[in-house]
Amino acid sequence: MMVGALGAQKSKDIGFVDSDVILAKMPEYRAAQKDLDDLGAKFQGEAQQMQTALDQMIRDFQSEEILLTADQRRQKKEAIASKEADLIQYRESKFGPTGELYQERARLIKPLQDKVYDAVQNVAKKEGYAYIFDKSGGALMLYADQKYDKTLEVMEALGIPTEDMPGATPTPAKPNTQNRGNVPKPDGGTNGGNAETPDGN
Repeated sequence: MMVGALGAQKSKDIGFVDSDVILAKMPEYRAAQKDLDDLGAKFQGEAQQMQTALDQMIRDFQSEEILLTADQRRQKKEAIASKEADLIQYRESKFGPTGELYQERARLIKPLQDKVYDAVQNVAKKEGYAYIFDKSGGALMLYADQKYDKTLEVMEALGIPTEDMPGATPTPAKPNTQNRGNVPKPDGGTNGGNAETPDGN
């Protein structure tokens, strides 16, 4: 299907971006990712404490089981089963597909993804692209001409520095216009702000 679509649009430019690269360069994304990592570590620590308590209950039961009555053994087993259920429920509520960590990720990351998407739309419309694929979004590309890579343009549209990116065009240094009125003339004087340049212009 993709081959057919490409063939039908021979006269149209097709670009692509790498949204993973763009997001990784956004300070707000890095901050959000750190918050998520911290939250995940907190949940993991709490789950580990629950697991440790459960393991201790099991060891205690195994060590004293022979001394317990049938009713006591039943009560201990029920307490262990309840503790196991609590741990499973906790992990599901924090790490499950609809858990707290997932919801927090959606709250923090989705607005940033939408921001990148809007920038892609603006670049595509401004430069007249028919299609722009996301390399990190699972789009299958058997060949990609780097001249159609619009990652840098989208980063620039978002105001993200690109100087350290491969293939980025260095930002021209701004001329120092301070004290231009006292630039020495070739004959040792000052130009008063209107001296001719060495080439006579």
